Amino acid sequence: MRTTPPRPARRSLLALGLGAVLTAGALGTAAPAGAAPPGPRDPAPLVVQTAEGAVEGTAPDGYRLFQGIPFAAPPVGDLRFAPPAPVEPWSGVLDATSPGSACPQDPSATNPTASVDEDCLYLNVTTPAGLDTARKNLPVMVWIHGGSWRTGSGDRYDASKLALEGDVVVVTINYRLGPLGFLAQEDLSRENGAVASGSAGLLDQQAALRWVQRNIRAFGGNPGRVTVFGESAGGSAVCAQLTSPSARGLFDRAIAQSYSCTAPYDDLATAEAKGAAVAETVGCASAADVAACLRETSVEELLAAWPGGAFVVGGSALPVQPAAAIAAGDHAKVPVMHGNLSDENTLFTPLNPTVATLAADGFTEADYASVLAGIFGDDADEVLARYPAGGYASPLRALAEVNSDAGSALSTCEHVDAYETLARPPVPAPVFAYQFRDETADPLLDFPYPGYPEDAQHAAELPYLFPGLFGDGLTAEQEQLSTAMVRYWTNFAAHGNPNGRDVPTWIRYRAPKDVQGLDIASDGGIGPVDVAAEANCEFWATLA
Repeated sequence: MRTTPPRPARRSLLALGLGAVLTAGALGTAAPAGAAPPGPRDPAPLVVQTAEGAVEGTAPDGYRLFQGIPFAAPPVGDLRFAPPAPVEPWSGVLDATSPGSACPQDPSATNPTASVDEDCLYLNVTTPAGLDTARKNLPVMVWIHGGSWRTGSGDRYDASKLALEGDVVVVTINYRLGPLGFLAQEDLSRENGAVASGSAGLLDQQAALRWVQRNIRAFGGNPGRVTVFGESAGGSAVCAQLTSPSARGLFDRAIAQSYSCTAPYDDLATAEAKGAAVAETVGCASAADVAACLRETSVEELLAAWPGGAFVVGGSALPVQPAAAIAAGDHAKVPVMHGNLSDENTLFTPLNPTVATLAADGFTEADYASVLAGIFGDDADEVLARYPAGGYASPLRALAEVNSDAGSALSTCEHVDAYETLARPPVPAPVFAYQFRDETADPLLDFPYPGYPEDAQHAAELPYLFPGLFGDGLTAEQEQLSTAMVRYWTNFAAHGNPNGRDVPTWIRYRAPKDVQGLDIASDGGIGPVDVAAEANCEFWATLA
């Protein structure tokens, strides 16, 4: 944990100049009797007292930023693979002007970060700057990053646009990834008791949400209006938290982007079998104490041996599949925003090793037919008739359309299934569904294949919420769409409903035609679309 001792040069400033500010603003209590309230132009405090100790952030243009705040003990040594432990309080003022380390990960095609530092359970807080704002008990949005459950970090996401335009407090978090966050193994399960193993990453996210409950008033946020939101693996995390018994009461609304809330995960037995294979690979399978051996194995070896994996179903943190829990009404009854992108799998289709090999020599109509036959067997001809290669810019683009419409947790039809499940009895909560459709958006990865427009590719909506994340920046027309999206997201955080002034009406989901399309004005604009019809979901249901 990175702390700094009390700084003598600043001690008198903290004690004398900021004492009233820390009491009235940071701690969220009334000013002393007879004290004149601060003027509306007074700055919000850059030193904030949390339950664990004081932190000092920075004040960029119009907002405050606190980075690298620890929310749990470093998960090292005996705490590797274990549920997160409480962070030790500190004395003095913690330097919160730079982010903490990203959790251990190897770089990928979509994420350049590399780390082997297990001391990584840090979060970042962005708020509007004015002291009058800091006293408003603002809505809080807690962002869970994506990255295939094996890459990413919270500090990559610039939350200033959401905070300033939406008048919210935004918290971006780290959580353990890859084998450190999701490895299940029989001996580890025995050590952890009811929680079993494979849930460290999920429980890290809950530890961050508990930090928010303890501390967010000090930053001007309201712990009774917390929205958890995330994209891709982060969207899957939102869905898992919706159904996790140990997450109840930690948030009040949920936004799941680009991962179906009814997608399945490995059960404990399957995950433990994968863990046994990891133990074999790193030389721990025959150890007298397999769990101790895994804790002593280097991070690099664990990362190299990890076959991939996500949340594990079977322990107390996630006892049943999310789809089953939602269908039974055994989930958090909070308003939900849920959606995807119209062309999700133009990102992942060329990354498939088989497809990539074929595409290197030119992906032909014969290749397309062969891949469909391998996936759909006797139904391949029906799929080919519905998605003929000649109807698209290239056979490879036709395959991406198939993958975007059906067959994965990112696909449109899988999302429609989630909307239907969430919106139906026994105990429905308000559901607002969307699809991002701006085909001019910059792609996360731009592929060199001819006749392969990426269109609204997976993750392409993120720079509309978090400026500068990737790409060349937004055009004037895209900025208009971005402004509307930020209003929808932050309206939802404030009220549990995305509707408000200066944005087109968004209909609560009751049927597939009630999905809000999000597009630039010159290509359809914002309004309801029947995504199930466009994605041929009735056809795909006949093949299920």
